[in-house]
This record gives sequence, C-alpha cells and structure tokens, in this order.
Amino acid sequence: MNTGALQPGERIAPARREETPPAAKPGLTDRPWWKWVKRLFTLAFFTVVALLLYRYGRNVDWEDVLASVKETPRPALMTAIALAAASHLLYSCFDLLGRHYTGHGLRTPIVMLVNFISYAFNLTLGSMVGGVAFRYRLYSRLGLDNGVITRVVTMSMLTNWLGYMLLGGLLFLFHPMALPPSWKMGNHGLQWIGALLVAVSVGYLIACLRAGGKRWEVRGHEINLPHFRVAVLQLAMSCLNWSLMGGIVYMLLQQQVAYSDVLTVLLVAAIAGVVAHVPAGLGVFEFIFVALLSHQISEGRLLAALLGYRGIYYIGPAAIAAVMVLVFEVRAKRGTLARATVAKTAG
Repeated sequence: MNTGALQPGERIAPARREETPPAAKPGLTDRPWWKWVKRLFTLAFFTVVALLLYRYGRNVDWEDVLASVKETPRPALMTAIALAAASHLLYSCFDLLGRHYTGHGLRTPIVMLVNFISYAFNLTLGSMVGGVAFRYRLYSRLGLDNGVITRVVTMSMLTNWLGYMLLGGLLFLFHPMALPPSWKMGNHGLQWIGALLVAVSVGYLIACLRAGGKRWEVRGHEINLPHFRVAVLQLAMSCLNWSLMGGIVYMLLQQQVAYSDVLTVLLVAAIAGVVAHVPAGLGVFEFIFVALLSHQISEGRLLAALLGYRGIYYIGPAAIAAVMVLVFEVRAKRGTLARATVAKTAG
C-alpha cells in the first residue's frame, strides 16, 4: 500500500516545467497595413463597378426604354415580366449544383442570393466582373476558399453553356430558320454547326455516364466529372433558362415572329456579344436581331421590343442586385452575416 512516504533509496523527482509553445508569427492578414489594403481594394472594386454601370447607363436611351415598355400591351408585358422572374430564379439555382459538386455548407437562400447578384451584374457588366469577380468577393466573405469558389464558378458556367450548345444545336439541326436573302450561308451550314453542338453535349453526357465521380489530374489540375444525373440536370436547367429568355422577347414582339426563330436569334446574339467583349452585348445584341429578323418584322417594332427586354431582364434585376450588395456589405461589416449562412453539408 502506497502511503505517500518516501521509501529508502527514492528521490524526489524534479517538477516538470510546462513548455509554452512559441508564439506564432503574425501572418499577412494579421498585420495592421493589411486592413488598409483590403479597404483600398474594396474601394477600387466598387469604383470600377460604378464606372462600368455609368458607362452602360450612358449608352442606354432611357426614354425609349420606358416608351417601349409602356406601349407594350399589358398582358404581354406581365407575361414577359413573369418569364424574366422565372429565368432569374432558375439561374439562381445554378450554384446549388456547384454546392452539391463541392460539398460546401452554405445555406440554399444564401447561395441563390450570391448567384442572383452575380448573374444580374454579369448581364450588365460582363462575365469577368459579374459572373466571376462578384462571386469571388461574396463567397470569400462567406468563408469559402478560392479553390471551392473556382469549382462553383466553373460548374455554373459549364451548366449555362452546355444547355446553350444542346438547345442551339437542336434548333440549327432540326428547325433552321430562314436566313435573310443577303446572307451567303445557307441552312445546311447551320445544320452542320448544330450537329457539332449536339455531339459535344451528348459527348459530355456519355463521359459523365461512364466516368462520373472519378478524378484525374492533368498538369496539376484536378478534373472531376459530375455524376450522370447531375449532368442531365445541368442540361435541363440551362435549356429551360434559355427558352425562358427567348419567351420574353417573343412576348414583347407580341408573337409576330415564330418562337423558334426568336430563340435561334437570341442564341446567336448571345454568343456574338461574348465574342465582341461588349458589356451586356450593347449594340451587338440589337444588330444581330435586326440583321436576322428585319425581313420578318419592322425594325422599329423590333428595337422597341429589345429595349423593353433590356429594361425587364437587365436593368430591373441589376437595380435590385445593387441594393442586395449594399445590404450584404453592411451585414458583413457588422458581423451579422455569418450567423445565418452555414447549414448542413450539401449532398
């Protein structure tokens, strides 16, 4: 029995000194000047956004926009607004596929909010500012690292353009529109382009069916194809979104042009705007519509409908998104944003 007394030959063991871990060196983000760098970056970011918005707004004839909206029959206008709301709501779900793909834990309303803001500014300011820069800023505010954000952005863009290729390919292949007499390329040229676009979309589906969920590393970059069901959902969501956009112009044209023709021209105008690197495709979008449809409908009626389309689908959502960004930034500075952002890890 151990009584606690020292036995013959025993010595008192020296007390162990508790080693205090060395103080961690201050990182880059802990240095005082880093806060000023972030503030200057934030100021520069929103200054650029404001300048781009001003540049965009200066080139819009606001009186014509309002006049064209007012002259549109109320049932057609209400239907167009409903289709625009449905399109923006649907596109706001694209980043939910990215959440499933990456497994991050942000709540569904927060993801849709970020997606809506980035898409609204993407339409007016271009993909680099709206689709990319705003996503990186807002998602980083919410705690996602750059690797996760990159995969979310990639997934969203891939979803958008996969549906574009499938829908455009099917239209070009099976329902090519009658081109103006002055155009040298006939319908056979459009059908070949359509066949190529459909082949790319189907190839993606086959790749996801056979290798969905597998990972490869190519030159230091990890490639991870989604599962087949997710790929089908990508194509379905994107095709529906492009169809809704076409429906807006179709209703503003008061159904005077075949819906398939309106949708085909919309798809051609969308890619032309991307190639031209013009924010919102301003001027390019209208030029394509006039060039391809002016032999079916008067140029005045066409331009009036397109101005109404810009007001409903571009300008209105951008104004709402600007208010949302302001609220988002205020809540982030107060520290009340992070409380309601994280949910259970997505599928």
